[in-house]
Amino acid sequence: MNIGLPVKIITGSFRRTMERHSLKKIIKLLCTKKISEEELVKYYFSRIEKHNPTLNAIVSLRNIDQVFDTLDTLKRYPSEKKRKLLGIPLAIKDLIDVVDLPTTYGVPKYKNNIAKKNSLIVERLIDSGALIIGKTNTPEWGLGSQTFNRLFGATANPYDTTKTPGGSSGGAAAAIAADFIPVADGSDMMGSCRNPAAYCNLYGFRPTPGLIPEERSKTRHKKLPILSTLGMLAKNPEDLAYSLDIVSGAHRSDPFSFDLNSSFDDSSISDDIMRKIKIGWLDNFDGYYQVDEEIRNQCIKTLSALAQNIAVVEEVRPTANPHHLSNSWKTLRSKSLYDEIVNYNLAADEKIHSIDWEIKNGELIKEKDIDEALLWRSLWDKDINSIFKKYDYLALPSTQVHPFNKDIPSPTAINGDQMETYHQWMDIVVLASILGLPTISVPVGFSREGLPVGMQLIGKRKSDTNLVAFAKKYEAIFNYSDVIPKHFS
Repeated sequence: MNIGLPVKIITGSFRRTMERHSLKKIIKLLCTKKISEEELVKYYFSRIEKHNPTLNAIVSLRNIDQVFDTLDTLKRYPSEKKRKLLGIPLAIKDLIDVVDLPTTYGVPKYKNNIAKKNSLIVERLIDSGALIIGKTNTPEWGLGSQTFNRLFGATANPYDTTKTPGGSSGGAAAAIAADFIPVADGSDMMGSCRNPAAYCNLYGFRPTPGLIPEERSKTRHKKLPILSTLGMLAKNPEDLAYSLDIVSGAHRSDPFSFDLNSSFDDSSISDDIMRKIKIGWLDNFDGYYQVDEEIRNQCIKTLSALAQNIAVVEEVRPTANPHHLSNSWKTLRSKSLYDEIVNYNLAADEKIHSIDWEIKNGELIKEKDIDEALLWRSLWDKDINSIFKKYDYLALPSTQVHPFNKDIPSPTAINGDQMETYHQWMDIVVLASILGLPTISVPVGFSREGLPVGMQLIGKRKSDTNLVAFAKKYEAIFNYSDVIPKHFS
């Protein structure tokens, strides 16, 4: 890996100063001149040089001297507004455009697809002074919660390099967990921020769709709800909040985008309010979802600890039919993806199992199928809104299985129950996705094998800042972010 200037001049004392620091603490060190932006860049590049050959989390890495040139320009021409990320190296998911870097989607035919325009989220990060150093790996077209593609290969989990970090934002999650970058963007249709956060002991946030603006596909079927949204991942909720304030808010290019009336960074929950919060534990939907028992037990153990004079936790059983929820999702997701895949003319020459599956299912979907799926969705929306009259947040596992072998596409069975589709093993994330609810995956501990486990917390629409504020309080209680991958310290 040629990264340009030598980076092995990082001293042991500086490395000890930097390792595992939060984004906000790094910014404080920069502001007080205890470290320089140049030292910070060298630190992260040194870690990438040492560990990325093992993890394969970052792809299309820029030369370090190019990054220094960008930094010099930022310093020479200061902005009129405060640059909240000045000098912070970040890498962008390889589904999202960054000028002069390839957007490959993990697909070999797009390896030289050099972006000529920044995506909206990238523009906001750059305007805040972020240094974009490369891309984070993703499965082909972001399909499947396993980060592997034919162009760059598989990404490994820092907690066990034989395992997957999940996906589709798996490269982003592995990069944060290994301390290559402090925070990262992601995208989430079917758990693509939540699943890798759970697998890498991170906080992964799927916001209410529209909170982070994006340029919407012109192929979008007018009846379909927004199923996918950009999101963020971080070591802790404080870093998540700081970065969300930068990328969130209405933009004229996105008719679905909106502003919130409060700041993520400023949001907080008092101890008195915390004790009044009610959490509804959805568990595995009364046995409908197959979930590894150790994962369920780890979530229940954490919720039991919360229930000890911290918050009210009760088990909840929705009345709507979970089978209808799954079928509605398969219809709406396949139709949405089919329209996008056809727009990119992939059907003729891209023979990937996930793409083939979506094409074969999507081309059979008729208007009556969409109408039926939307009816089922409306029944679930009504049921969940009724539950939210009593509860502040809903909880259920983030994943149904532990991190698995990084060299297999997906689990084929859970607890002996065969999976019918390539994504059924992640069905437990569908509720928030299909209803457009803000959701955060929070760490809940580790398996007997030392693999991270996560739990989803779901809030009401546009309650995003409250949900992140709750996560701040949660991390203050449990401090899961203190546990780091021992081989990447």
